[in-house]
Amino acid sequence: MIPKDPVMLLSYVNTQLRDYYDSLEALCTLRGIRKEELVKKMDSIDYHYDEYTNQFI
Repeated sequence: MIPKDPVMLLSYVNTQLRDYYDSLEALCTLRGIRKEELVKKMDSIDYHYDEYTNQFI
């Protein structure tokens, strides 16, 4: 289950990206996450996806 709290979600997503997925697209596709919703939640706490580092910063 994916955390609903944005800060916990940030930690979860960055860990998944670091350990298992080579892109945000891959994470969203394989975990059944709506990319637009995830990006919007991360924007709400002022975090944005960086392709180069493959994490929200």
